Amino acid sequence: MPAAWLVVRATVASVADRAGFDAWYRAEHMPDAMKAFGVATAWRGWSEQDPAIHCAHYRFESHERLDAVIQGAAIKASIAVFDRCWPDVTRAREVFVAGDEVL
Repeated sequence: MPAAWLVVRATVASVADRAGFDAWYRAEHMPDAMKAFGVATAWRGWSEQDPAIHCAHYRFESHERLDAVIQGAAIKASIAVFDRCWPDVTRAREVFVAGDEVL
């Protein structure tokens, strides 16, 4: 079973919000999401081309496991917390499945 990634692309349009968003995501949201989703690996960062764009990548051991999380309660709870904390930040989610993986 190939690995799969959930990629969440957020647009933090307000320059004034970026430092707070970054601190919250690092200290609260990403650790909580990793625990809720049962992933061991995640990473995130800001675009150099568009500083309003933040992407977080959550690595799942299989596409099946990612599908189960996407349809489960954990992601709905995570989305609700995000929406409550950052109502003006828009997001898009995308799933990627590994074609090749070299370890």
